[in-house]
Amino acid sequence: MGIFLFSVLFLSIVGSAAYYVSLRLVGFFRLSPLQKHLIRFAIAFIIVSIPMTILLQRYGFENSVVDVFSRIGYIGLGFLSFIFTFMVIRDICFLMIRGYSRLKNRKNVQSKIRDQENGILPDPSKRSFLINSVNTGVVTVSGVLTGYGYANATRIPEVKTVEIPVTDLPEGLDGFRIVQLTDIHVSPTIKRPFIEAVVEQANLLQPDMVAVTGDLVDGSVNRLRYDVAPLADLKAADGCFFVTGNHEYYSGVDSWVHHVRSLGFQVLLNQHHLISRKGARILVAGVTDYRGGRFDEKHHSDPLKAMKNAPDSDYKILLAHQPKSIFQAADAGFDLQISGHTHGGQFFPWTFFVGMTQPYTVGLDQHRGTHIYVSRGTGYWGPPLRLGSSSEITLIKLVKRSM
Repeated sequence: MGIFLFSVLFLSIVGSAAYYVSLRLVGFFRLSPLQKHLIRFAIAFIIVSIPMTILLQRYGFENSVVDVFSRIGYIGLGFLSFIFTFMVIRDICFLMIRGYSRLKNRKNVQSKIRDQENGILPDPSKRSFLINSVNTGVVTVSGVLTGYGYANATRIPEVKTVEIPVTDLPEGLDGFRIVQLTDIHVSPTIKRPFIEAVVEQANLLQPDMVAVTGDLVDGSVNRLRYDVAPLADLKAADGCFFVTGNHEYYSGVDSWVHHVRSLGFQVLLNQHHLISRKGARILVAGVTDYRGGRFDEKHHSDPLKAMKNAPDSDYKILLAHQPKSIFQAADAGFDLQISGHTHGGQFFPWTFFVGMTQPYTVGLDQHRGTHIYVSRGTGYWGPPLRLGSSSEITLIKLVKRSM
């Protein structure tokens, strides 16, 4: 999707949601006209700042000022997302209450007439007080959730251990340790200190292999080379591997492939690598992002090509950014696919909708005999928020299944 088309769609969709918030929330608060105009201006600034900073970054205007605007915009977007969600829930509840009241009033017409004759009229101040109380609650809860989600997103990810049971696993591969890092999204809001902490934690796990399964960056090599530099310190007995995610294609994929190689990674572009240890062999293959071919035909994702001329092996692993690759992975005969991309929905309410675009969204599953593990991601994208889907550094262990 072109950047200008993205900007138009973003402003249309998010702008409509912001207008709804402005109309249904700001208009009901007891504020002066100037205060209301200032709030609406702040909302408009948040909405416009995001495509504006993306455009500036895409065309080479990358600096600390743009980074600050980007951070403000994304935090504000997360806050507005919570408000919009709760406003929709509020209005649905009000509609249900109103409908119930109308049905009830139809059954009590005579009682209502008597009340009017006796001068007993509905008190509009009570309704106004209720609406203002609910609106204040919406803003307060949204603010609290934004703060909590920000703290949860920016902390060092927890280590999640996943055991893959394998029948007839050779002794030499029993306990093989894979550390997966994915969807880090080094960007204006994720910088070098975060990467240093992630690398330190990953090394403490003493992996046999490190797999970075795409969406490492959001920005150019020139802007982010300092921030990703600590990745060169990752240590794994049998190597560090990288495959592209969709965001690498937004950020200059050829430059990033070259740079990631310079950090000591083996980049697998529909290619494979054989790991031998203690008389056993693991085939590690990697594919370009599922939609990489849309940006460059040479990057068309192809698990079958990744297996071409592969030697015999005891276990076959595919690194693929998007879970959608699982269908071809199963056809190609892989035993395990390791993926990311979904972020587990990242934060409420999007945690409920993530399954609409991917066959598997989080955790360990199995497809036609092929295991697939989908990480919730090590970083975050867009709003620096995590709510209902914590980030993770994944430790995947191959374990021999008892018969």
